[in-house]
Amino acid sequence: MEYKVKDVARVIEEFAPLAIQEGWDNSGLCIGSPEDRVTSVLLGLDCTPELVDEAVECGADMIVTHHPLIFSGLKKISPEDQVGAAVIKAVKAGISIYAAHTSADKVLAGVSGAMATRLGLKNVEILDEDGEGTGLGVVGDLPEPVTAAEAVKLVKERFALKAMRTSRPVEVPVTRVAMCGGSGGSLIGAARRAGAQLYLSGDISYHNFFTPEGFMIMDIGHYESEIEIVDILFSLLRKNFPTFAVRITQNIYSNPIFYF
Repeated sequence: MEYKVKDVARVIEEFAPLAIQEGWDNSGLCIGSPEDRVTSVLLGLDCTPELVDEAVECGADMIVTHHPLIFSGLKKISPEDQVGAAVIKAVKAGISIYAAHTSADKVLAGVSGAMATRLGLKNVEILDEDGEGTGLGVVGDLPEPVTAAEAVKLVKERFALKAMRTSRPVEVPVTRVAMCGGSGGSLIGAARRAGAQLYLSGDISYHNFFTPEGFMIMDIGHYESEIEIVDILFSLLRKNFPTFAVRITQNIYSNPIFYF
């Protein structure tokens, strides 16, 4: 059976509808035509020039990532720029590029839900619901209370972290945890209102670490909080398209942040 880009997009959008993405986002197809033929898909978190090179090498004619290659209008396309280089390589090779970004952030089975599963949370629900059963972040309960030190150990183990940034450790037991994959500083207030003693996210700014008593923030990193979405999308496409190749990039670690 022959598949097209629109067939792959349809499966992804049944899981993560484009209509729910944030207004500033650019989820969806950014390079290629819905009518382009697809025989192989390569998945990654970020659409880098190296990922496009890998797609060419392995014969993939479609790339699916979490982060969009193009966030806003391009004023120029230059091979000296990371985005421009990726665009040029993809167009030359006839590779279609699709992103499931905040569309995959806002479903319970998406980015933040995967974070909750890693911690074994119970009674998980959307943190900042948009009224349609979707929204950003999740909140849930730990199986049993833990101390701040135990919470640090648990999070580092479950997310395989070399390091993290935290606010002042709480002195109360941690029983309820909120989280948002990616840049989640805007949901700190929602986490507090939801009764969480601990909030996990990435890209937390300095002043947000001045937390009130009984509330703690952990910045586990943008990449580290979102990387599991690649496996989720892989499983989704592998299940629906068993007759053609679906691959996860061999260079999965695209994190631009280095830890020393």
